[in-house]
Formats: sequence, structure tokens, C-alpha cells
Amino acid sequence: MSKAKGGFETAAERLPQPPVTSPIRPYGDTTGDGMVQLSFTLPMPHSKVAEGAAVQLANKMGMDPALVVHAKQMGEGFTFFVVYGRVHHLVDPRVVEVVERDYPLLTPKEANAAIKSSLRRRLVVVGGCIGTDAHTVGIDAILNIKGFAGEKGLEYYRELKVVNLGAQVSVPQLVERAREEKADAVLVSQVVSQRDAHLLNTREMSAAFRESYPSERRPLLIVGGPRFDETMAKDLGVDRVFTRGTTPGEVASYLVHRLTEKKVS
Repeated sequence: MSKAKGGFETAAERLPQPPVTSPIRPYGDTTGDGMVQLSFTLPMPHSKVAEGAAVQLANKMGMDPALVVHAKQMGEGFTFFVVYGRVHHLVDPRVVEVVERDYPLLTPKEANAAIKSSLRRRLVVVGGCIGTDAHTVGIDAILNIKGFAGEKGLEYYRELKVVNLGAQVSVPQLVERAREEKADAVLVSQVVSQRDAHLLNTREMSAAFRESYPSERRPLLIVGGPRFDETMAKDLGVDRVFTRGTTPGEVASYLVHRLTEKKVS
């Protein structure tokens, strides 16, 4: 029986879900009409020419016809657009690749019990934002006791020791603190993504941990943020990628699953 975040079934999950047997079109006003909405910014002041350029861009992206439904100048020399139009592309959900949750969701009580019985000590988690990233909302939502989406953060778990390093932590600092704390897992949040900074920082971090630890002693490396692709874990050199909407309970359950499983094996 599948469960939604927090361990509760949603109404949609209780209903039988018909299998998708063929490619599908986007839905706008009527089923299969192919209507989509697109937003973007052009580096030009708002004008009729700017709106025409927005339609031209939408046409080149496959929207035909395309209609500018919103245009607003955003500071000097920039205009934000929302364009509505029809696309003729089909998508096939049967060949979509995603990372499915492969571990059970645990309550804090269940997670604590599993850690205590398997590790016989507290599970140590070190987290923070690396590089120049100062956006701690994401890491705090997972680690701080107040949590996120109605779930308590990892600090709430009795059998977890949480070390939150906060913002703008250098990779060497992160590695050093993880060694000092004998971390079982390292959680990194990255929100800043200009010029793929989140990807570069993550690869630098994973390389540093692999240089500093024997493979059998390296802590779990976990990254999260709204611009990550959850299928890129192997490419980035980490154990797991969490994307937007992840709750503390999901992270705690993953940690327990991986670390208690590793202990048993």
C-alpha cells in the first residue's frame, strides 16, 4: 500500500490508477488541446516589439499559435512575459525515467527504534550550504526541530545527532567537521544555481570526501535543492539527490534505511 509524504495515503492513491497505454498531449481548456503556458524574461524594455519578440521565441519553441497574456517591465531593460499557446508535441509517460522511493517511510518513533537496535549509538548528521550559498531555508527545513510541511526536523529525532553548519561553508571545512564528528551522513543544500554553481560545488564536495576517506568509511553524501535533477546522483558522485518538496521524514527514513542496511550487511 503506497503512502504519501508523512506516511498517510492520499485520496488519489486510494483510487485505482488507470495505466497509461499511449502518448498524451498537454491539457489546457479541453482534453488533448495541447495548450501550455510559458513564462520567461527578455533583456529588452516593454514595447510592442518586445511582445512580438516574445511570440517569436514561443513560435521557435514549438508554440503555434502563441499569445502574450501578460507582460511587465522588470527594472530597466528587462520584460517578463507569460505566453499561452498550443504545442503539437506528445509525451510518453511509459518511457519517463524517475527515481522512485525504494525505502519505507518511518515515523520518528520507528526511526529512533531502528537506529538504536541496529547502530547502538546515535546516528550523526552534518549539514550546511557550501560555497557562496547563503540560502539556509532548505537545510533548516530538514534539520531544525521546527521542520517543514507539518513534520519535525531531524533535530527532533532522539537517536540523531545533528550538526547544522549553516551558510557559506567551504568544502574543506565541511570535510574537516564531518571527520571531527565522525559523521554517518553529510547533507548539503544548494539553491544558488547560476552558471551551474550547484553542480560544480557538489562535484567538488564529492571529490573531496573521496580523497579524504577510504571508500568503506565515507559518510553518505546527500544533496538537495530546487534545481537538482534527482537522476544525477551517480554523475554528481553522491548517494542521493532530493528535490523540491522533500520532507524531513523522507530524509530521516532514507538515512535509517541506508545506514542500518549497511550495518546489517
